[in-house]
Amino acid sequence: MNIVGSKVVFTIDDLPRSRHFFTTHLGFREMLDTPDLVWLNRDDAAVDIMLHQRDLERPPERIAQPVVAFAVTDLVKESARLSAEGAPVTTRLWRSPWGERLMRLTDPNGIVVELTEWIPPSGA
Repeated sequence: MNIVGSKVVFTIDDLPRSRHFFTTHLGFREMLDTPDLVWLNRDDAAVDIMLHQRDLERPPERIAQPVVAFAVTDLVKESARLSAEGAPVTTRLWRSPWGERLMRLTDPNGIVVELTEWIPPSGA
């Protein structure tokens, strides 16, 4: 597997306040800003941060799973390999309309590992 980037995902209650904290005090900038998700980045070696608005409608056990995300190359191939190895895939490979392939695995302690590959958006 070739990892080309990584990010940490935090599920939080107050998205605007966390966005303000990281951009004002720690020099992060917004790469993506939606009503329930903000992707923050810096030009140095800092890990990217995804801030995800907590969904209060979800059952409590699904609210705040720790997530580490890796941007990889050739995710279709990696998905096939991981499935063949019997890895605990919890979200099968899918393609978003905004230009991302994504799949998730969950380790035995509940840590979600998200694998993504950036691709041209649908219709591009």
